[in-house]
Amino acid sequence: MLTFIVSLLLLVLGYLFYGAFVDRVFGSDPRRTTPCYTSQDGVDYMPMPTWKVFLIQFLNIAGTGPIFGAIQGILFGPAAYLWIVLGCILGGAVHDYMSGMISLRQNGASLPEIIGDNLGQVMRLVMRVLSLVLMILVGAVFVTTPADILDGMMVDNGFLWSKTFWVIIIFIYYILATLLPIDKLIGKIYPIFGLALLVMAVGLAYGIFTQNGSMPEITEAFSNHHPSSTIPIFPGLCITIACGAVSGFHATQSPMMARCMKNEKYGRPIFYGAMITEGLVALIWAAAAIKFADSLDVAGNTPYEKLITAMMNPETGKPSPAILVNSICHSWLGTVGAVLAVLGVVAAPITSGDTAFRSARLIAADFMHYKQNKLYKRLMLSLPLFVISAVLMFINFDILWRYFAWFNQTLATITLWAITVWLTRRSVAECSKPYAYLITFIPALWMTIVCSTYILIAPEGFQLNHFVAYSIGGLITLGLLVGYIWWARTLHRKSPHS
Repeated sequence: MLTFIVSLLLLVLGYLFYGAFVDRVFGSDPRRTTPCYTSQDGVDYMPMPTWKVFLIQFLNIAGTGPIFGAIQGILFGPAAYLWIVLGCILGGAVHDYMSGMISLRQNGASLPEIIGDNLGQVMRLVMRVLSLVLMILVGAVFVTTPADILDGMMVDNGFLWSKTFWVIIIFIYYILATLLPIDKLIGKIYPIFGLALLVMAVGLAYGIFTQNGSMPEITEAFSNHHPSSTIPIFPGLCITIACGAVSGFHATQSPMMARCMKNEKYGRPIFYGAMITEGLVALIWAAAAIKFADSLDVAGNTPYEKLITAMMNPETGKPSPAILVNSICHSWLGTVGAVLAVLGVVAAPITSGDTAFRSARLIAADFMHYKQNKLYKRLMLSLPLFVISAVLMFINFDILWRYFAWFNQTLATITLWAITVWLTRRSVAECSKPYAYLITFIPALWMTIVCSTYILIAPEGFQLNHFVAYSIGGLITLGLLVGYIWWARTLHRKSPHS
């Protein structure tokens, strides 16, 4: 319990102090006019209340990630607390803040354009393609996932309330959310869902302090407690818990809110603050899952083995975090918890899917330089995306989806390197803040070794011996370190200030 309490406090302190430091490094300027005024179009660029922008940003980046990922991550042991706290404060929140604020400075530019400006035209083209693929993939999965859940909750009545019925309803909603002005649908329902997730987290936090069951402490953090994973705790934990620590998907979402912010001074609460809030949610779910499992009279000699048992889906024979979410909410929060559980496991993926499609439209519009002020223009860009997604829903792409977690973290790595280059160039051009780059340089190195090592070890990767994988991952990271130092020195030598 002490570890959990300290972790909660560290996340709050991280926002207050390190968040303020990162804000100073970036140099937010409340006197600057933001894109919601300079490019206002009544669709994507429009001023919105800051509290609403925060809740939309929170739900955009959250989805089921800080719930399901945290539940699966705590199986590795209390090292999950360390990764959530340190990853969130030093990595994820910095990643989200900097990508959002750079987008704000570049008139709400989408992520591929930001990366291309800093890592070159080849990387711009690669990221345009990969970002669109990622968004379409997320959209397709988050049609079928909530449809499956809703189908399981409803009494079979032919087509009505069937999976096909729900797929059609959710898909129609996605089309509307992608095409309508951001304040018409997303701006109205997201705050409700965001508040529901926060209320659920607060209720669970209360349950952690009042319900039966013990919790592991930090002294157990340095060994792998996972009952069944073939992936070692490093890098497995850093890939399993993405939302709640570091997630590349977030940087694809931030430009949407950069186009709605009224003032740069709100960047810290909106971008850094939303990520810290997600970290708090992830921490609460990780702690609640292991404490709830420990209190159960089910098969297992350790809380981690009990957690696997408690998640087991009798129909598939595989663990399902959604089952545990439902059990905890019913047990700890009663009727209210049951309603919140539905919102958590159904609304959360839907609110990631709709903004994935909207982000795909904006990414395509940015690189095609195609204005989106008219409905027919938005429809022309969106229609191919919806058709591709509809086709994907009829394909079993489980193997493809296995690579999503790795690609998500690889995207975060690329984004962190792009921000590092941006900070370095600014320092050289302005002859100021010479060590500003360190706030993303160190996380970029960490995520480089995480992603390179994981794909070398993982079953869906090269399945190499752990020692060999760590050695190659280390060499890749060292190579990028040397390459960056050489590039930065060359940049300094060419500077007129040198």
